[in-house]
Amino acid sequence: MHDDTSLTVGRVKRVLDERIRPAVHSASVPLEIAVHELPGEPIAPADGLGLEFTAAAVPAAWGPAWSTTWFRLTGAVPADWAGRRVEAVIDLGFDINMPGFQCEALVYRADGSPVKSVNPRNQWVPIADAAHGDEPVELYLEAAANPVLLDYHPFLPTQQGDIRTSSPEPLYRTRRIDLAVFEQDVFDLALDLEVLFELQAELPPTSPRRMSILQAMDDALDVLDLQRIVETAPEARARLADVLAAPAEASAHRISAVGHAHIDSAWLWPVRETIRKVARTTSSMTSLIEEQPDFLYGMSSAQQYAWIKEHRPEVWERVAAAVAAGRFLPLGGMWVESDTVMPTGESLVRQFSFGQRFFEREFGIRSKGVWLPDSFGYSPALPQLMRRAGFEWFFTQKISWNQQNVFPHHSFLWEGIDGSQVFTHFPSMDTYNSQLSGMEVAKASRQFKENRVSSRSIAPVGWGDGGGGTTREMTGKAARLQNLEGSARVEWEHPDAFFEKARAEIAHPAVWVGELYLELHRGTLTSQHATKALHRWAEHALVEAELWAATDAVRTGAAYPQAEFDRLWEAVLLHEFHDILPGTSIAWVHREAVEVLGDVLSDARDIADAARRSLAGDGDRKLRFTPTSVGTGRALGAAWVEDSSATPVALTEESGGWRLENDLVSVLVSGDGLIVSAVDKGTGREAVAGGRAANLFQLHQDFPNMWDAWDIDRYYRNSVTDLTEASSISASVVEGVASLTVVREFSQSTITQTIVLAPGSRTVVLRNDVDWNETEKLLKLTFPLDVQAAHTEAETQFGYQARPTHTNTSWEAAKFETSMHRFVLVREADFGVALVNDSIYGYDTTRDVDGDAVTTTVRLSLLRAPRFPDPETDHGHHAIEVGFVIGADAEVATTEGIVFNALPSVVRGAREVEPLVAVEGRGIVVSGVKLADDGSGDVIVRLYEALGRRTTGTLTVGFEHSEIREVSLIEDAIDDARLGGELTLRPFEVRTLRIVR
Repeated sequence: MHDDTSLTVGRVKRVLDERIRPAVHSASVPLEIAVHELPGEPIAPADGLGLEFTAAAVPAAWGPAWSTTWFRLTGAVPADWAGRRVEAVIDLGFDINMPGFQCEALVYRADGSPVKSVNPRNQWVPIADAAHGDEPVELYLEAAANPVLLDYHPFLPTQQGDIRTSSPEPLYRTRRIDLAVFEQDVFDLALDLEVLFELQAELPPTSPRRMSILQAMDDALDVLDLQRIVETAPEARARLADVLAAPAEASAHRISAVGHAHIDSAWLWPVRETIRKVARTTSSMTSLIEEQPDFLYGMSSAQQYAWIKEHRPEVWERVAAAVAAGRFLPLGGMWVESDTVMPTGESLVRQFSFGQRFFEREFGIRSKGVWLPDSFGYSPALPQLMRRAGFEWFFTQKISWNQQNVFPHHSFLWEGIDGSQVFTHFPSMDTYNSQLSGMEVAKASRQFKENRVSSRSIAPVGWGDGGGGTTREMTGKAARLQNLEGSARVEWEHPDAFFEKARAEIAHPAVWVGELYLELHRGTLTSQHATKALHRWAEHALVEAELWAATDAVRTGAAYPQAEFDRLWEAVLLHEFHDILPGTSIAWVHREAVEVLGDVLSDARDIADAARRSLAGDGDRKLRFTPTSVGTGRALGAAWVEDSSATPVALTEESGGWRLENDLVSVLVSGDGLIVSAVDKGTGREAVAGGRAANLFQLHQDFPNMWDAWDIDRYYRNSVTDLTEASSISASVVEGVASLTVVREFSQSTITQTIVLAPGSRTVVLRNDVDWNETEKLLKLTFPLDVQAAHTEAETQFGYQARPTHTNTSWEAAKFETSMHRFVLVREADFGVALVNDSIYGYDTTRDVDGDAVTTTVRLSLLRAPRFPDPETDHGHHAIEVGFVIGADAEVATTEGIVFNALPSVVRGAREVEPLVAVEGRGIVVSGVKLADDGSGDVIVRLYEALGRRTTGTLTVGFEHSEIREVSLIEDAIDDARLGGELTLRPFEVRTLRIVR
C-alpha cells in the first residue's frame, strides 16, 4: 500500500483550521456596543455598571497602556435560535499567542454578578444552554488594556512598563462582538480530530496504531461535507469512535492533571493588575467547575485569595463555594509563591505560617505540600523548614530550565543541610502551563526518569504566568485521554492524592542532597538592589521589633501590636514573590516595592523604638539595647549601660598609603585605596594573595543572550575593567575609629567608599555610596585571598551551605554565580576570611594558581544595569556595606554577619533591661523572639545550630512560666514535646519553643 501519511496529515490540519474550528460558532448577529474609557485607575465593578456609555462600533481602537475601558453589550437572541446553546463571542483585538500578556476582560451581568473572563484563548461567554426566542442580553466588560512587553522580539527595552512613562495611544482594536450559536457536535469533532492528530504524530512512524488513526481521520473527513459542517459533523464523529474507544495499555504512564493558572503576583504588570487577573481567572475557573463535573482547579498563594475576598467579594463567594465542594484546591500553604534563595529563615517561616493560617481560617483546611513551580532555585534549608512546618511534599518544575545539566530525577527525596528529607516531584512534561497536547503527554511518559519504579507524574493544566487558566478545550482533551491507546492516561486528581500514590510506588526513592541550583537566572541575585536592600533591612527590622515589643509586653504589660505586625509582615511576604525580590519585574512594580518596603522599615523601627523607650523608662542613662546575643557577651534582648572605653585604632602613613591597625588586625591600604595587606595579628597570617589587591572594583559588560534582568551569562568574564584610579582620598580618626574616604569616578558613575576599622574589631568595614548610571554593566568587588579553600561556605537560612571552589564537573562549572545571605567564608583548617554584607546576595569564586600556591578569589556582585523589563534598572543612588573579616571560622563569620545586620541601639533611660531568654551553647543562635500568633501571650523562641555540628546548651527563661514546649515552625503543638532548659541540637537543626506564661 502506498504511504499517504503526509497527505492525510496535511488534509486534517487544513480542514481543522479553516473549516471545522470556524464552524464551532455558526449563525451570529452583532451586539450593540457602548463604551466608557476611564481616565485613571480602575474603579469598583458596581461603579463601572453605573457609568455613562457612548455608542461604539466594531472595529474600533481602544485602550492606552494600563487603562480600563468598560463595554456595555446589549441585544436579543433571534427567535429562530430558540432551544439552541447561545454564546457571546468577543474578540477585543486578541493575539491568541499572548494569553495572559495582553488585554483581558471580566464579564458581568447587569445585576453585577461575574460570569467569566475573556482573553486570547477564551473568547466566549455563555448566554443560554437552551435559548428562548427574543431573550434580551445585557453584559458589561471591565476590559484592561495591558501592554504586551514580552513580544515576538522579546527583551527589547520599553517605557511601557510604568504608567508614568507609557504611551497614551490605543493599543488594541476590537474585531468581533457577536451573539452566536454554539455547535456542540462541531466542537466535539474538532477535539476528536485534534487529540488523534496530535497522538499520531508521537507514535512510531509505521506503527499499526498510527496507521489506524490516520485511516479513521481520512474516513471521517470523507463524510464531512465542508459546506454543511454542522449537519455532517455527527457522522464524521462516528467514523472516529472506534479509534477513540481503544483502551490504553495496562503499562501506560498515568498523568494526574490539575487545573492551573500560574498567576505571577507581579511581573510584567503591577500588583493592582494582578488583583484583577486573579478575579478574572477565578471567575472563569469557577464557571468551568460548574460545567465540567470531573474538573479540579488548584491555586496557590493565600495572598491571591485574600485579594479576591477584599476587592471582589462577588467572585469570592463562588471561590469559597467551590473550595467547600472540594473542586477548587488551595495549594502550597504559602502567602505567595516566594523566592526561596534570598529571604531569611524567619521570612520563610512566616510564608508558611501566614499561608496556612489563612487557609485554615477561611476554609478549615491546611495544605499538605509546598507548590512552587516557578521560583529561581531552591535553598538547601527548605527541606527542614517544610517538614517542620508540617508539609509532606514539594512540587516544582523550574530546574528543567537548566542551561547545562539535565536533572536526573522526577520523583525523589530532597535532603537539606540538616539531613531532613521531603518527597519531591518535578513534572516530566517540563511545564506548569500544559495544554495536554499530544507532544506534552508523550513527553511526560517518554522522559519520566523513574519509569522503572513509578508510573505517574503531575500535569498543571492551563494558561499561566499572566493567568487565564484551564479552557474547555483542555477539559475536553482530558476526557478523551482518560483511557486512549497509545497515550498516557490522564485524570483530574488532587496533588495530595498523586503524592500519596507516587510515594507508595517508590520503595527506595533516589536522594538529592543540597541546594536545587537553577543553572539560569543567576542575575536575579543582584538586579534591583534597592528592592533587595530595603527588603533585607525590613525583614531584620521586623524581627527586632517583635523582640522588643514582646519584651515590653512581658516586662511592662504593654499591648503587643499583633495586627500591625501582621500587616507589615504581609507586605514583606508579598514582596518576596519570585519576580519582585529577584528584581525581574517592570519599573512600576519596583517603584512601588521601594515605597512599600521603605514604609515597612520605618514602621518597624517606630515600633521597636517605642518599645525600647517604654522598657528604659524616663532617665538620662545611656543604655545599649542589643537585638542579638552573638558578639556582645550579653543575652539577646538585653539593655545595659553603654561602655565606650576602647583602645583607638592607629592610622599612619606608610609606603605611599595608610596602615590601619588595632589589637587584632593590621591593614595596609595603597595610595589608590586598595587593600594590599591584611594581617591577622593573632596568627600572623596574611589574608590578601601576594602581589594582588583586595577591595578592587571591577566593571564588566553584561549583556546576556536572553532574559536581561534574570541572567548573567558566563562570557561576561571575558572583558573586565579594573577601577583602580582614585579621584581623591582623605583620612581621619574620630573617637578612636580610623577611616579613609576614597572617591572613584568612572564612565557615568561615582563610588564614594569609606574604609573603616574600629577598636577591637577584626572586620574592615567598606561603606560604599554608589551613584550608578550605567547601561548593561555588572559591578563586582574583588578579594583575592591567600587561602587554599576547598569550599566556600555561604550563609543560607538557619545555617550555611558549602560549595566546591573547583570546576571538576559540569555541575560545579555551572555554578559560576551563587548565593549567600549575610556572609561567605573561605578557610583552611586554621585560618579563614569572611565577607559580610548588609544588602547583597550574589558572589563568584575562582581558584588561582601562582607557582605552587593555590589562592581563592571571591567577588561580590554589587549592581547590574539590564534594560528589560525596566530600562533604568538600578540607576541612582545605592548604599552598600561590606565587611572584610580577617581571621574567621564559621563561628566568627556567623557572628560578624549577624552583628553587621543587627546593630545595637542607644537609648536614654532610667533602667537596664533583663532579657526574656538567655541561651548558652556554642553555635546556638536565636533567630527570633515574639509572642505567639494565637494571642495567648505565650512567648515563642526560635533557635538553630549555626556551625554544622552537634551541640548542647541551656535555655534560661527570665520570666514566670509554667512550661516550655517544642512546637512546629507554624506554632502547632507537637506530641510529647515538653522540655526543660537543656537543649540538644543536630547540625543546622531549627527548633521552635513555646514558653507558656
